[in-house]
Amino acid sequence: MAALLLVIGAFAGVLAGLLGVGGGIVLVPAFFYAFGALGFDGPYLMQICLGTSLATIVLTSLRSLSSHHRKGAVDWAILKSWAPAIAIGAVLGFITVAGLSSRLLQVIFGLLAGLVGLYMLIGRSDWRLAEKMPSEPARSLLALPMGFLSVLMGIGGGSFGVPIMTLFNVPIHRAVATAAGFGVVIAVPSAAGFLLLGVTDAAPPFTIGSINLIAFLLIIITTLITAPLGANLAHRLDPKPLKRLFGAFLLIVALNMLREALAF
Repeated sequence: MAALLLVIGAFAGVLAGLLGVGGGIVLVPAFFYAFGALGFDGPYLMQICLGTSLATIVLTSLRSLSSHHRKGAVDWAILKSWAPAIAIGAVLGFITVAGLSSRLLQVIFGLLAGLVGLYMLIGRSDWRLAEKMPSEPARSLLALPMGFLSVLMGIGGGSFGVPIMTLFNVPIHRAVATAAGFGVVIAVPSAAGFLLLGVTDAAPPFTIGSINLIAFLLIIITTLITAPLGANLAHRLDPKPLKRLFGAFLLIVALNMLREALAF
């Protein structure tokens, strides 16, 4: 299990640094297949995958936010005004996840990951809905479901937050930096909830609540090492075709998870 998790963490860290995507969108399906292959395929497996992913996002998002803040890239006005609704959405997301079956969560992840993959595959940087970020009540109508859906997928704020901000004319580098703050707001309350959500059936060893401590520690260690490597590669390679390739890969992962959940 440790060997698999080290490989998963290294892969997630490189992708996060290279493409600017949150590691959670890689970690959740990777945890699901790794734990399942090792025989830990109980009825609450997806809760463990989501909870462990969000626990890692607490630290990785804080580190990323601090790094972006030192460069002056974070738009604190957006972050502060959107944070309350995002946090409420995250809490509602955890409450929802706690009452759902692992199979239904697979279906939800597959559908949402498919949408994210499709956007990465065909989305364009010049798409716009408006020239500035919305004010209330439109702001909360976007921020609350962002927090809610992110918890249902076990991801931080990047996969939904970056496209939303760029559609409202926020420069991409500022959107990525600010989304790191979204990740903190999403992950802190939801990870605390998962820590208290007890799972006993076929849980991997060293699982407290719905967070696997071995996976948490190994992922943190490996992503902290490999994310800078991915960031260095991003300066040498054109990220656009790589994002499209990852979008196609994510679509395949999403479709496979749907296939398994729906047994066809």
